[in-house]
Amino acid sequence: MWIRSYRVFNHVCSWRMARLHAKNLSSLSQQESIRSKLKKSYVNGASATPLVGHTIGDLIDMQAEQKPDQEAFVFPAQNIRKSYGDLKQDVDGFAAGLLKLGMQPRDRVGIWSPNAYEWVVCAFGAAKAGLVLVLVNPGYKSHELEYCLNKVQVKTLVAAEGMKSLNYYQMLTELNQGLAKGTKSNRTPHLEHIVMTGQKVYPGTLRFEDVGSSGNKENYAKLEQIAELVQFDDPANIQFTSGTTGNPKGATLTHHNIVNNGYFGGRRFNFHQEKDTRICCPVPLYHCFGWVLGSLCALSHGVCIVYPEGKFDAEATLKAIHNEKCTTIYGVPTMFSDMLYHPDFHKFDTSSLRSGLMSGAPCPVELVKKVRDKMKVKNILVGYGMTETSPLSHVSFLGDPAEYVTSTVGRAMDHVETKIVDAGGRVVPIGTPGEILTRGYNTFLGYWEEEQKTKEAVTETGWNKSGDIGVMNENGYVRIVGRSKDVIIRGGENVYPAEVESCLHHHPSVVEAYVVGVPDDRLGEETCAWIRPRKEVTEKELKDFCGAELASFKVPRYFVFLEPDEAFPLTVTGKVQKFILREKSITRLKLDGVQGPFAA
Repeated sequence: MWIRSYRVFNHVCSWRMARLHAKNLSSLSQQESIRSKLKKSYVNGASATPLVGHTIGDLIDMQAEQKPDQEAFVFPAQNIRKSYGDLKQDVDGFAAGLLKLGMQPRDRVGIWSPNAYEWVVCAFGAAKAGLVLVLVNPGYKSHELEYCLNKVQVKTLVAAEGMKSLNYYQMLTELNQGLAKGTKSNRTPHLEHIVMTGQKVYPGTLRFEDVGSSGNKENYAKLEQIAELVQFDDPANIQFTSGTTGNPKGATLTHHNIVNNGYFGGRRFNFHQEKDTRICCPVPLYHCFGWVLGSLCALSHGVCIVYPEGKFDAEATLKAIHNEKCTTIYGVPTMFSDMLYHPDFHKFDTSSLRSGLMSGAPCPVELVKKVRDKMKVKNILVGYGMTETSPLSHVSFLGDPAEYVTSTVGRAMDHVETKIVDAGGRVVPIGTPGEILTRGYNTFLGYWEEEQKTKEAVTETGWNKSGDIGVMNENGYVRIVGRSKDVIIRGGENVYPAEVESCLHHHPSVVEAYVVGVPDDRLGEETCAWIRPRKEVTEKELKDFCGAELASFKVPRYFVFLEPDEAFPLTVTGKVQKFILREKSITRLKLDGVQGPFAA
C-alpha cells in the first residue's frame, strides 16, 4: 500500500512539474539555454520522470511476470544463461533457503566471490528476504575478512572456492581452526553459517546448491510475508570504504538508493527505449559499479547483462562482446586500455557496440578518443561518484560534445543536486575550484554504527561531502581538478595510504613510511611508498611483507628509501607534505611525461 501511495503521489507531482516546464524541457537546445544562465556553481538535476518506489524484490517479481522469457543474465565462463523467469525461481529458492537457516530480516549476509551467477542470486535473494547484503572484496586476505565480518556482524557468509592464488576455505580455517568439526570461532562470534559455491563439499560448510533447494512451504510463505513488509527505505547492502584513517567503514545503502541509481543511470543510455540492449560488464560485482550500474540497471530496465569472466580478462571481454553481440560496454579506463592493446584485438567484432561507460578512475583524453575510433563506440559516457552516492552522482549524456566527454565527468544525475563550495561551505562562482557536494535520493544511509563519521560525511542539510575538488561550467558540467583526500585510485581500485602505511610500520626495519600516488599510463595511478629504514631492508622484503597482509592491489609498486641525511618535507606544524613527496617521486622514478589522472 505504501509503495502504491508513493508512486501515485510522485507521478502526480511529476506530471504537474512536467506540465509547468514542458516548454523549457522540450529540446536539448532549450535545456542548454537554461544551463547557460548558471552564475553560481549549483545545479539541480530536475526530471519529469518520477523516482522508482519499488524494492529490489518488487523489480524481480515484475520483470518475471512481464518478461519471463527475456534473457536476463549471461555468464559465459560458467556457461550459464538465465531468463527473468529462471532468475525469479533461483532467487526465491535461495531466499527461502536463507530463511530456513534462521536468518531474520535485517540480518547480514556476506558475499565473498568474484563475478559469478551465484553472486547475483545471493544478492537478489538477500534483498527478497529482507536481509542486508555485505559486499566483501574477493581480494581480501583473512584478517581483512575478519574485520569486515565482525564490523557488521555477518551471520551467514556465502563464499566462492577462491580467486587466482587465493584459497578462501583455507583462509576461513585460519579464522576458525575448528571449522571442519563444526565448531564456532571466537574470532568471528557472529558468524553462524558458511555457504560455499561450487560442487565440492567443504567440511563445516553448506553447499550453495543445497541451500537453494532446501526451502519448504513454510519458508516460501514467510518469504511472501516479508516481501510485503520490506520498504524501499530499508537498508539493502553494506559496502566497505575507507577514510583517511584507513579503517574500513560500512557504507549502508537502501533499496531506494541503488534501485533508482541503476534505473536513472540506464536512462542516460536510453535503455528505457531500446529493444535489444545487451550490456557487457567486466567490472567487479563487489563494486557499486558492477552491482548497481550493472545488475540493478539491467533488472530495472528488463534488459540482458553479460558478465564475461570471474575477474577482468581483456580477451574474455572481447570474446563476450563478439559472441553475445553486446550493445553497451562498461569499464574502468584500465580495462578499455587492455582491450584496445590486446594483441588479438583485430580478431573480434565489436561493431555491435553503440555506447560505453568509462568510470571508476580518471579518464585520459587519448583513451576516450581511441575507444571511439578503434572500438567504434559512437557514444562514450563518463561518470563520477562514490560508494556513498550509490554510486553515480554525475554522468554525461548521449550526444554530448566531445570536449565535455573528455574534460568533464558529466552533469548531475536526475533528482540530484550538485554544488561547489569553498572552505567555508559557500557556493562559489562558475569556474571556481571548490569541494564537490551532492544531495538527493542517492545519498547513503550512513556508515554502519559510525554516527560521528556519518556526521562528518553528510551535512545537517543532507549534502554529501565528496572530498574531491571540482570546477563547474555555466552548463552545469563538472571537471575534477584534484582530490582533497589522499585516496589513490589504481585501475578503479581505491588504495588508502594510511592502511598501507600502517602495514609498513609493523615491519621491524621501518621507522617511518608514507604512501603517495604516482601517475601510470595504464592504471591511472600506482602506489609509491617512501621509507625511512631502521636498518637495511630490500624492496622485495617489503613487498613480500605487504603481500602477506594486504590485497595485491594495495601492495606498493615503487619504494623510495630516504638517504641518511634526507628528511621528509614537513609543514610548520610537523605534518608531511605529501604533494611534495609525490613531485619528488615523479622526478626520482623518472615518471615525467607519464599520463596519469587529471591529464586533461
